[in-house]
Amino acid sequence: MNLYSNDFSEGQAIPGAFAFAVIDNPIALSSNRNPHLAWSDTPNGTKSLALIVIDPDVPSVGDDVNTVGKSVAAQLPRVDFCHWALANIPAHLAEIEAGSFSSGISARGKPSAGLFNTIQGLNDYTGWFANDAEMSGQYHGFDGPCPPWNDERMHHYIFTLYALDVAHIELPEHFTHQQLLAAIAQHTLATASLTGRYTLNPSVNY
Repeated sequence: MNLYSNDFSEGQAIPGAFAFAVIDNPIALSSNRNPHLAWSDTPNGTKSLALIVIDPDVPSVGDDVNTVGKSVAAQLPRVDFCHWALANIPAHLAEIEAGSFSSGISARGKPSAGLFNTIQGLNDYTGWFANDAEMSGQYHGFDGPCPPWNDERMHHYIFTLYALDVAHIELPEHFTHQQLLAAIAQHTLATASLTGRYTLNPSVNY
């Protein structure tokens, strides 16, 4: 099974249009569009698909994040941050158009229902904005990259597609990517991944 995008290639930079923020002294909010994704060679017996997008490079300690005069050291231990958890993608679907699931920033988050009768889980902006009076809410679906603008490490965004042997996965309305992974663990026929890179730190080179 293969996964690719018309918007970026394996290991290359994700364009700013598909990010939550772009560089602008230090940053500005961006158009936050989901990128185009397409796949081929799904295995026989595929009845639905699921998609999870993870940034594994998020600082494990946030004390210096986005703080003037500070930097987030590249060697700091990192944790996962989910940007998209999508389930019940119909087996006949072969691509997701750019901007079809997300176009613009939705303060307090997008709903769980997606196109094509898909369901979208919570991404980790839910926790990130939990204490922000203007932005707090339940963030379902896709929200793009917004790594700390003072992070010394390049961030990687791993898009993983799962071919499943069931047509429908039962999940709670506000499911997490961990719950999705647990639900599909015994139903996965094949996976394919695509990784893009992104930084908001001008001193970090692509």
